[in-house]
Amino acid sequence: MDAIVELTGITKRFPGVLANDRISLAIAPGEIHALVGENGAGKSTLMKILYGLYQPDEGTVAVRGERVVLDSPRRAIALGIGMVHQHFMLIPRFSVAENVVLGAEPARGGRLLADDARARIAALAEQYGLAVDPDAPVAGLSVGEQQRVEILKVLYRGAEVLILDEPTAVLTPQEVDDLFANLRRLRAEGKTVVFISHILEEVLAVADRITVLRGGRVVGTLAAREATKAQIAEMMVGRPVLMELAISPARPGEVALEVVGAVVAGGRGRPAVRGVSFAVRGGEIYGIAGVEGNGQSELVEALVGLRPLAAGRLVIRGRDVTRAGVRAIRLLGVAHIPEDRHRRGLVLPMDVWENLILGHHGRPEFGRGPVLDRAAVWRYAADRVERFDVRTPSLATPVLALSGGNQQKVVVARELGFAPAVLIAAQPTRGLDIGATEFVWTQLVEARAAGLAVVLVSAMLDEVLTLADRIGVIHAGRITAEFPRGGASPRDIGLAMTGARPGERTA
Repeated sequence: MDAIVELTGITKRFPGVLANDRISLAIAPGEIHALVGENGAGKSTLMKILYGLYQPDEGTVAVRGERVVLDSPRRAIALGIGMVHQHFMLIPRFSVAENVVLGAEPARGGRLLADDARARIAALAEQYGLAVDPDAPVAGLSVGEQQRVEILKVLYRGAEVLILDEPTAVLTPQEVDDLFANLRRLRAEGKTVVFISHILEEVLAVADRITVLRGGRVVGTLAAREATKAQIAEMMVGRPVLMELAISPARPGEVALEVVGAVVAGGRGRPAVRGVSFAVRGGEIYGIAGVEGNGQSELVEALVGLRPLAAGRLVIRGRDVTRAGVRAIRLLGVAHIPEDRHRRGLVLPMDVWENLILGHHGRPEFGRGPVLDRAAVWRYAADRVERFDVRTPSLATPVLALSGGNQQKVVVARELGFAPAVLIAAQPTRGLDIGATEFVWTQLVEARAAGLAVVLVSAMLDEVLTLADRIGVIHAGRITAEFPRGGASPRDIGLAMTGARPGERTA
C-alpha cells in the first residue's frame, strides 16, 4: 500500500549536533508505526519536522504521494497531521471543550457555537473511546484524561496521522493500558499513528511496524510480530544489552540510615507519610515499591532535608539529623538522585562542568574562597564525563542541550563523585532508554558493592525486583509489607501496592 507519509533523505543540524542524518521513512495508512531509539537518537526532531515545527536542512516530505513544504504546524494540520507532545499544552482553567476548540472555534456571525462544539467533541470521544466530559475543567483531570484531551484536539482538527511523542512517560500502568486500547480503536477507524518511544515492551505490545534510529540514522524497520526485545535493544544501542543483571548476595555492614516513625506533611498540611520506619545498612539496596502518589516523594524529600519531619526521627551514620537541613545531611555523605532532574537535579542553562560540581564547588580541591581553580574543575569534569559516558559536544555545553539520558548521567556522575556513604535514588531511570537504564542500574549495583547504603524508590516493579535486597511496599503513606529478595512474587508485591493484606485476593 502506498505510504500516507514519506520522508526522504531528511537531514537536520543544530550547533554541534547532527540530529538527523539522511533519514528515509515511509509510514503506511492505518498502521501504528513505532519510532524507537536511545535518548538523543533523533526521534523527536524527525517528527517535529513532519509536524512543521522544524524545517529540514536537506531532504523532502511527501504526504499522500505529493511533495509538500511543512513550514508550520498550521500547514501540517491542514494536511491532516497532528502531534501530541510529551508535555501537554493545555490551559488548566479552561474546560475540556474550550481547550479542544481553542484556535479553531466554530462560529457564525461572530458568535461562538458552543453547543455545536460540545456536541462534536462528545461524538468524537464516543467514536474513538476517549471518555472525557466536555464541560470538565482540565485542572481537575488525571494525567491520562488530559492526554485524551490532547488527542481529541488533533482529531477535532481532522488529523488522519497522529504523532505521539513519548506518550506513556507520565502515565500509570492502568493509564497506559487505556491509551493502547484507544490507539487500537484509532487504527480500527482508519487513522495512522506514529508512536515515539524507547520502552520496548510497550512498542512490541502496540505497534505494527518498528523503525529503529541510532545516532540520527535509520538502523532498520521490522514487523513487530517478528521482533524481540533483545533484537531491538541491540539495534538501538549497537551492542548486546544486558536484559538482566547478575547480582551477588549482599554483605550488609553497619546501619547507615535509620528512619523511626516518620510523619511527613503533604499538600494542604495533611500527612503524606504516616509512621514509616526502616533501616538500611551499608552494602545493601532497600527498595521502596508503590503506586506513585502514596507518599514516596515526600519521604524522599524528608530523607535529604528538603522537607521537615512532623514527627519521628532520622538518623544518618549514627547522628540524629531530624532537624538538620539539606547542607548538614549532604555533608554527612548523603547523595541524592532526585525524581525530577530538571527541578531538583540540574540547573539547565548552566554548562555541563558547572552542573558536575553543583553543591561541591566550595571543596578545597576546586579552589579557595570565591575563586575556582578552573583547570582543576575542568580535569575533574572531564574525568566524570569520560567515566560515565556523558555524550556532550563539550564541557561548556549547557546541560539543557543534552538528551534526557545524558542529563541523568550528569546527575549520577556528580552524586557518586565525592565518596558518599548513603545514596537516595528516586525514580532513577524515569524517561531513560534501555541503554541508559542499564548504565544507571550498573552504577547502583556498583555503589552497593562499594559499601553504600542505597535507598531505591521506584514506580517500576521490575526495577525494584531486579535491584533490591529488601523491598518495602508503601501504600497510603505507610510501609504495609516488607519482603527479602526472592521472598515474594511480582503478583504478591503488586497486591500489596494496592493495599491488600497478605492472603487477600482482589478482583
